[in-house]
Amino acid sequence: MMSHKSKVKDIYVADISFEVVEEDLQKLFSVCGTVKAINMLKDDRTGHFNGRAFIRMASDAEAKEAINMLDGTRLINRCISVSAARDKPIIEPIEETAVKKSRRPRPGKGRRK
Repeated sequence: MMSHKSKVKDIYVADISFEVVEEDLQKLFSVCGTVKAINMLKDDRTGHFNGRAFIRMASDAEAKEAINMLDGTRLINRCISVSAARDKPIIEPIEETAVKKSRRPRPGKGRRK
């Protein structure tokens, strides 16, 4: 449970203007507390900022305040969307199990000998 609580510090921000720089996000989110880290996401092909970012606040309370206070705020020429970052799903074990079960022949099906 401790790892889930620490994830509340991470905020996902979408619909960010392409004109925004890291300093703009730093200034905006520091109104709610201490900004520990900013990760502005880039397009894999072009390397250009894609309008989304992850921001880590110093505490859960600061992150919650930022979400409540800044969701829908206009930054430069767009209203940003601010929410709690979701944990990354563990895909591989789930898919492996599902694939193995679906490939297993069912008893009683098929040709009889």
